[in-house]
Order: sequence, then C-alpha cells, then structure tokens
Amino acid sequence: MPFLFVSGTGTGVGKTFSTAVLVRYLADQGHDVLPVKLVQTGELPGEGDIFTIERLTGIAGEEFARFKDPLAPNLAARREGIEPIQFDQIISWLRGFDDPDRIIVVEGAGGLLVRLGEDFTLADVASALNAPLVIVTSTGLGSLNAAELSVEAANRRGLTVLGVLGGSIPQNPDLATMLNLEEFERVTGVPFWGALPEGLSRVEGFVEKQSFPALDAFKKPPAR
Repeated sequence: MPFLFVSGTGTGVGKTFSTAVLVRYLADQGHDVLPVKLVQTGELPGEGDIFTIERLTGIAGEEFARFKDPLAPNLAARREGIEPIQFDQIISWLRGFDDPDRIIVVEGAGGLLVRLGEDFTLADVASALNAPLVIVTSTGLGSLNAAELSVEAANRRGLTVLGVLGGSIPQNPDLATMLNLEEFERVTGVPFWGALPEGLSRVEGFVEKQSFPALDAFKKPPAR
C-alpha cells in the first residue's frame, strides 16, 4: 500500500490546496486515492482541511484526530487536558487502510517537525511507513531558506522528497517571488513542481494542464 506524505514549510503556505491537486492528479491517472488528514486543529465540526479537499476533488477522506485550539497538536491536546496522540495509534490507524491498489495521500499539520504527539513528528510517521514526501512552500521573500531547511531535515532522516511545490503565487508576483521560482530547485536539490495560482478555487481544470512525473512511479492500477 503506497503512501504519499504532503508537508509544508510552515502553516498557511497552501498545503491543503496542494494536497487536493495531487489527489485529483492521481485519481485522474486511474488510481484509487484516499486523502487523509492526520490532525486538524482550530476548526468547527464539519469544517477543516479534509472537507476542503473533498469539496475541491469530489473525493471523501479520513481524519485521525482534531482539537479545538489552533495550535500544534501536542499543545492543543495538552490545553484540552486530554491524552496526546500516540505514535503506535496513528501508525496502526494508517495501516488499517491496507489495500495494495490504493494510494494514501497524507496531509500533515504545519511543517515536517511539528509535534503530532509529545515525542514524535510527521517525519517520524513518514519514516515508519517508508513514505516519500512532497514539500509545499510559500513563494515570497524568505521562502528559499524555509524550503531548503525542510528538504534538509527530510534528507537527514532518510526521507525521499519527490518535489517542492509552491502553495500559492500571486497574479502579479514581486521580484523576490519571481527569482525564488527560479532558485527553488537549485537550493533544495529536488525538482520544483511550479506554484499554484493564488485564489485557486477549482482543481479540475488546473490539474489537466499539470504533469508530475515523479508521481508516475506509483504503480498503475490494472486495466479493468
């Protein structure tokens, strides 16, 4: 059962829209795709990233846990006075979707090293499942440093980064943003997959024009 993890260089960089684009792309290639949000914080019932992904793609997903306060998951659990997420629980839950013909696209919470529980991060979960990563980055000033740090952190942990994807680019980008788009691949050492247009509200028309060759490594489903 293949996994694909989507992490960000931080919060608010366009990770959810990027996840939706990747989910729709894989589905359009004929794959059975299940989007998964590990932990949602700071959203009302019936709202949040997994519902946004379903609205954008038409594909329903699963969510492991949610907390009231918009904080790192371990801190949100602590504030609510409940037991933090346990590493073994989340690994067991993910493996429960076992199906060799399905791709599980997992959206993290914030960045790669955000604590999901008291003593583990998204990087630890991806490592345990031998899952490759896509890093979603901001595109403006300061983004090169954040992207390079995230890729370096993944590499140090033996994780494979398939590509870096810009989560949002304004219609009229400034000089720093335009130069960053040219530099992401050079400074990170991994393919740069371009950037999603700011204000993207539909993924279907956009996905049809995209190509993510690294995702073609996922085994194609048998013809029916």
